[in-house]
Amino acid sequence: MFKPLKIVSIASEVAPFSKTGGLADVAKSLPKALKRLGHEIIIITPLYGQITDVKKHNLKLIRENETVYLNSADKIQVNFWRGYLMKNLPVYFIENKKYFSSKKTIYGSAHENARFLAFDVTALKLISLLKFEADIVHCHDWHTGLIPYYLKTDFQYSKTLSRAKTIFTIHNLAFQLGHSWWEIANKNKDYGRGRLPHLDDPKIENINFAKRAILSADIINTVSEQYREEILTKKFGQDLHRILGKRQDKLYGIINGIDYKTYSPVNDKNLFKNYGRENFHRKKLNKEYLQKKICLPVDQETPIIALTSRVTFQKGMDLLLEIIEPLIKLDVQIIIMGDGDKNYIAELKKYSKKYPKKIVWLSFKENPHLETLIYAGADIFLLPSHHEPCGINQLIAMRYGCIPVVRKVGGLYDTVTNFNPRTNRGTGFNFTGFDKYSLFAAIVRALENRQYKNTWRELIVRAMAESNSWEIPAKKYVALYRKAIKNNK
Repeated sequence: MFKPLKIVSIASEVAPFSKTGGLADVAKSLPKALKRLGHEIIIITPLYGQITDVKKHNLKLIRENETVYLNSADKIQVNFWRGYLMKNLPVYFIENKKYFSSKKTIYGSAHENARFLAFDVTALKLISLLKFEADIVHCHDWHTGLIPYYLKTDFQYSKTLSRAKTIFTIHNLAFQLGHSWWEIANKNKDYGRGRLPHLDDPKIENINFAKRAILSADIINTVSEQYREEILTKKFGQDLHRILGKRQDKLYGIINGIDYKTYSPVNDKNLFKNYGRENFHRKKLNKEYLQKKICLPVDQETPIIALTSRVTFQKGMDLLLEIIEPLIKLDVQIIIMGDGDKNYIAELKKYSKKYPKKIVWLSFKENPHLETLIYAGADIFLLPSHHEPCGINQLIAMRYGCIPVVRKVGGLYDTVTNFNPRTNRGTGFNFTGFDKYSLFAAIVRALENRQYKNTWRELIVRAMAESNSWEIPAKKYVALYRKAIKNNK
């Protein structure tokens, strides 16, 4: 029997306290799964004062006006709060008015690097104050990228942290620092080894957090096996493929899961009628309810194609807009739910106004309660991503019996098996090329197969039966943690 591990999970957002995307869901669900496996775990995240409701989440102030020295020249005052994600799973929050607590949004400052440098150092100070002798410090995405670097440099002699090993999880390699890495001139790029500038030095905003994490972490992983292979190439490596290649023996891929308690058509309170695999025909009742709610013509037979994601180039929004007119001409209804690029949203609003009985755009921020109802009511889920490290929306869609049409890339490749009518195997429909013709053909193929009712019913049941619980990847993460400890003794 292995002894339980002591784990610190550090992330810039953690649902339900703060969220902009899938990172928050992972930062919530993975620790819960690890806790259920018997490990001791704490979570550290910023306190976004205008986003995180202290009273609602019953947070308690545990330390006030602590002085944290970030380097020889910079210091900040912070408060530490504690809440719980579940029983015996504490979440510690770092409160600082300047960097986090007065902001109305999680991201978007002109000084993102300075903010998250302060967060990274303060998180390490908090671990020391708690005297939590961690075996593993799990760092999620670029915001926490300086932590592996600091544990190899400034904090290497910390009594509390001296034996801690680090894992750095790449959720999306496009994000490496507080702004777009490709906008930095070559002469100003961070090569990942030198001392960090002080906070009043403009050079701080050019520090590449992700690069320093890749160079310093004991283990690196990303959120699907396919994406692990992709980021070793020039096409997907976002200018870091060379250093990743040098450390590929420490680079792993683990597909994300979904929280089965949160996403359960059997128990979901946001549905009109709950259902499971044995009575999935109730989806039609949710479909009618959804159509009424968002003012689409009520018709059980009309296929609903849904897309729920950020409205960005990465998610293939430009491809969708290229085929929107011919798609509208088909016997379908289209629901797009998400926020993001203002130009894309303006186009979607234009089509929604022009064809109100065919297409609807909804803001996720304004309608989060409708997300799972859309999965329950829709027939086809669309995700034509340019690149997709993992993606969890397709996993949720399958859980609700909504058949995915996805591009064969990253985590979409790993999680959606292309349907073969000859063998009657598969869980969705894949396409390869990032072009409008490939996307439209895949949608048409899905619609044609939907006409065969028995085949489609079997496809729904098979998709709903897929095992995408967090329990499976959690065990894989534990194996990585133990590998990091064993390899670095």
